[in-house]
Amino acid sequence: MKVLELCQAVAGPYCTKLLADLGAEVVKIERPGGGDVARSLPPFFHDIPHPERSGLFLYLNTNKLGVTLNVATATGKDIFQELVKQADILVEDNPPQWMTKQGLDYESLQEINPRLIMTSITPFGQTGPYRDYKAYPLNVFHCGGEGYLTPGGVENVGRPPLKVGGFLVEYDSGLSAAIAILAALYWRRKSGGGQRIDISKQESLMALNRLDMVRSANEGEVITRAKQGVPYGGALPCKDGYTVFITWESVQWDRLVAFMENPEWANDDKFEDYADRVKHGELLNALLTEWLVNHTQEELYHEGQAAGVPFAMVYTSKDLVDSAHLKARGFFVEIDHPKTGKVKYPSAPYQFSETPWQVIRPAPLLGEHNEEIFVRRLGHRREELAKLGAAGVI
Repeated sequence: MKVLELCQAVAGPYCTKLLADLGAEVVKIERPGGGDVARSLPPFFHDIPHPERSGLFLYLNTNKLGVTLNVATATGKDIFQELVKQADILVEDNPPQWMTKQGLDYESLQEINPRLIMTSITPFGQTGPYRDYKAYPLNVFHCGGEGYLTPGGVENVGRPPLKVGGFLVEYDSGLSAAIAILAALYWRRKSGGGQRIDISKQESLMALNRLDMVRSANEGEVITRAKQGVPYGGALPCKDGYTVFITWESVQWDRLVAFMENPEWANDDKFEDYADRVKHGELLNALLTEWLVNHTQEELYHEGQAAGVPFAMVYTSKDLVDSAHLKARGFFVEIDHPKTGKVKYPSAPYQFSETPWQVIRPAPLLGEHNEEIFVRRLGHRREELAKLGAAGVI
């Protein structure tokens, strides 16, 4: 499968990374000069800002070929159409009307390649009154309803909404796009034709909270963080970080009380049954924290689990990289890049017995494969590249 990527930042590049990791050949198209905006985003290798040292860009673009091309120019448009003729899939994340203004809308590209699967990823989709609104991950996260429920738990009822760390909504929409593309490929095998896929980032995030959405629609109930979150317990501080535990069932609560060696306050009528514990959740969490801060994550996790209490540890990124379990599974791999040398990367969240995931190539340097794609694939003369570069086309 041959994939063209005309995207920036996270959502589109993550979608095509997933396809590249599964074996598709992805040609990433970047704007001449600056390239993908992700090249300017931290963290940078050794904290030195450089377009070839962004950890975000390097991770999102492994296993891809990379070219520079300004498709807004007449010559760039012609070259882009040449690439489309050879492609199975196009993934783009431009504003809804942008591709149409360039004469590169789905209907026009379908005339060139009737089997093309064109996927467009935008904040609010290709239709509707919000279609042309601009948005960043912060906007989309809250438009998807997730921020209203974050952070969950009774102790956070009075806090303002939060966005979770990183680019969660971007990764969600990239994953949604990749799944949709695989379904469209299956349909193409049956029908012989391509199709247009319209991905809304807002709806991708909402799809993760469908239960809360339909409860509001059908029962007239607005889910709050107190109702959606953990009524007591959850993530609480301990001696060396945070621990997570949920003891909603009576047997779990009884085991926790025994594990804490039966503190006097646990016998208070306020905590007699589940409903009482929910009602006094904030007070209960304060008492639990007084006990937890005298114990380490490891103690709570191993000893608590042995006592039948569902404790877990809240990992930092360093904890994950040092995890004996993830090392045993080989989740983190070293990839050699010409500008950073060997650096650890997350690999894939799946393991195939017959076709294991592998690193074919590191993320491309800006314009690294211009000659391979434009000269060897499309048949342009090598001398043309310098002229195209001078004209701002590549």
